[in-house]
Amino acid sequence: MFALITWQVLADGPLLRLDARLSRLLVDPDRFSELLADLGNVQVAVPVLAVAAVRAALRGRAAGVDRWWLPAAAAAVVMALVPALVVPLKEWTDRPGTPVVPSAAGYYPSGHTATAAVAYGGAVLLLLPRLRSAAARWVLVLAAAALVLGASYGLVRRGYHWPLDVVASWCLGTVLLVLLRSLLSRSSRRRSAGTPGSRTGPS
Repeated sequence: MFALITWQVLADGPLLRLDARLSRLLVDPDRFSELLADLGNVQVAVPVLAVAAVRAALRGRAAGVDRWWLPAAAAAVVMALVPALVVPLKEWTDRPGTPVVPSAAGYYPSGHTATAAVAYGGAVLLLLPRLRSAAARWVLVLAAAALVLGASYGLVRRGYHWPLDVVASWCLGTVLLVLLRSLLSRSSRRRSAGTPGSRTGPS
């Protein structure tokens, strides 16, 4: 999906005309949409991930887990990949913004959407294993989804981004979250293999 959208942006394909029509239907700049868009700001989203990472690290250390710092480090690395990937893509695609924003280029993909997806989604992946209640787990997942969707809607409604900019960043964010989940799963398997209870001694 990400490759398809990127190709359409570079080739000025028919999807961009549909994108422009959808944008005209949705754009209606107001204060509320601007506040929603701010949920994707680095200053708002990244501290949420940082708090979740610190909490996961402290709980792991208190439990005597080997390499208790690894999940937090993995989350930090994946978060750092967002600008490392988004900035070159913006320069490469050089997509102009909507008529609402000042004349410029470099709006594809949406950095705010990718930041929100990885920060809030990463916080869920760090905290979810610590929650025993199914209700609490659902609340955490739904809250993160609401934050990402709220930021996405605000960016389009305010006119800061075309809808396809946001959808492409959902795809990019999904790939990065799958990477983070894989890193966390490997860390969990290593911890399980290293616990004394998992080893059998001579009888």
